Amino acid sequence: MDAKALVVFLVIGLVAGLLASIVVGGGGLLYYLVIGVIGSFVGGLLFSTLKINIATGNPIVNQIITAAIGAIVVVLLARLIA
Repeated sequence: MDAKALVVFLVIGLVAGLLASIVVGGGGLLYYLVIGVIGSFVGGLLFSTLKINIATGNPIVNQIITAAIGAIVVVLLARLIA
């Protein structure tokens, strides 16, 4: 993974974490980043397992939506366990 791809990955995670925190609450830049990155993996796993395809026409928007939904799932599961 080159530097550009890593920056894009982190920015998508940051945006996804921010969107998830708006939906379910929470705060902090580091919190947004961690939840967004974890949510990217969880969302990708969920969508591929359930064979869900988001076709917005823009791959970055698709990734942000997938990551945000995954981040929301992660936050809700963490609150359920805690």
